[in-house]
Parts: sequence; C-alpha cells; structure tokens
Amino acid sequence: MPVHNDDIEKKQGSQAVDTEILTLGMGCFWGPEALFGHLPGVLHTRTGYAGGTTPAPVYRQLGDHSETVEIEFNPSVITLEQLLELFWNHHNPSVINGYKGRQYQSLLFYRNEQQHHKMKQMQQMQQMKRTTAKTDEFSLQKDRSYTADSTEAGNAGTIDPAVLERRRLTEIQPYQAWYLAEARHQKYYLQRQHQLMERLYELYPDQNDLFHSTLAARLNGFSREYLTLAQIRQEIPDWPISETMQQRIDQWLTDQQNER
Repeated sequence: MPVHNDDIEKKQGSQAVDTEILTLGMGCFWGPEALFGHLPGVLHTRTGYAGGTTPAPVYRQLGDHSETVEIEFNPSVITLEQLLELFWNHHNPSVINGYKGRQYQSLLFYRNEQQHHKMKQMQQMQQMKRTTAKTDEFSLQKDRSYTADSTEAGNAGTIDPAVLERRRLTEIQPYQAWYLAEARHQKYYLQRQHQLMERLYELYPDQNDLFHSTLAARLNGFSREYLTLAQIRQEIPDWPISETMQQRIDQWLTDQQNER
C-alpha cells in the first residue's frame, strides 16, 4: 500500500516541532539517504518508490516507478533551498535519466505550491548555470553513448535536441503515492556496520523505530564518513526527543567513541 504524508509518525519524542517533507530521486537511493541524513536539521529519512502508476511496486518489480528518498526536516534549522542546492550539486540528471528504464531518474515531488515555486525557480537557476559553463566531458560521453544506442534517433548517430534536453532536466511532479522500500534498503550503509547495528537495538528494540530515528539517519551518514560521532553528540540537544532519550543516546555514543 502507498504511504502518505500523515502516515509518518513522530514516534521519537515529546518535543513538538514543525517539519516539512521533501521527496526526491537522484539515482540509487542508498547514497542520497546517507548524504541528506547526516545534515543537522534533517530529522528522518526513508527510501521508497514513486513517480509511476504501477500498483504496489517492489525492488525487483518497479514498473514505471523510480528509487526515491523522503526527507523530513526542520526548516528553522535547514531550509528547502539548502536541500535543493545539495540535490543539484550531487548528481547530474543527464547521467542517470534513462538508465535502467525509470529506476534511476532525477525527480522532485512537491507537496504544495510553495515547494513547487521554489523547485522551478532553482531549476531555472541551474539551467542558467549550465548554459554559461563548459560541458562536462563525462556527461558529454554519456550523451554520446545514449545517442548511439537510442531508438529515439531518427538517423544513425543523431538525436532530437529536444529529447536530449529532456534527459538533462529534473522532472518536477506533484506528490501523490509513495511506497516504502524493503527493510534491506533502509539505512543501507548503517546496516553494513553489523556490530553497530547490534548495539543500536539496545536503544531501539523495534526495527521500524530504529530506521525512523534521527540517530539512525546520522549514523548512516557516519558510515559514509560524512561526519563523526563527536559531531553527532554535539547536536543531540536540538533533536525533538525527550531529555531522557537524549541522555541515553549521548551515553551510548560516548561508549562507542571510547571503544574506537
């Protein structure tokens, strides 16, 4: 079944905070979840499938859906503009669009007109940057490869410039249905830290609570060397969780630091 906005439970704590949600696609969802999950102000991340019409997609049967990441954040700490800047700076749509069908696609989903306006505005800024910059050689080679193999080409070695331009763009769509990915795709890099995962269950015996926690989002980023355990400890007081849970997490992180 699809997961909707109000299905996201604020299980972690007692401190109320106004949050926003950004859903995006930028290729394989493992890396982006770790990238965004390490940022102060990002509270929760999840991987899933969206953008298509196929009912009940799963990893091996995505149909016309794409891999996506859902990011819940506190806009008073990190803004939508900052997240979108990171989005465009860390992938190239022309490299991933059309690869593996629609499994990897540059996508943004807006939940309201404010998000829609900001996405379009920043997309136009990115296009202006691209027209004034030199063409990246790697992207050019990808485009040439696609041209040679494309069934959209009318003549050998040629392709409609409009088609090529679409491949360079990020699709911006209204948010509709979103499907949670399988557990093995949540916090992928953290799950490869087997000893760390075992110890995390001391704090979060329930796997769903663990994957939904801010701590898991940060440790997933830590597993990609985006930040240190000391940096995670510094921001715990800002997390919307109870003081008791803050103290437990701080002590738990201290123990992990001492053992390294």
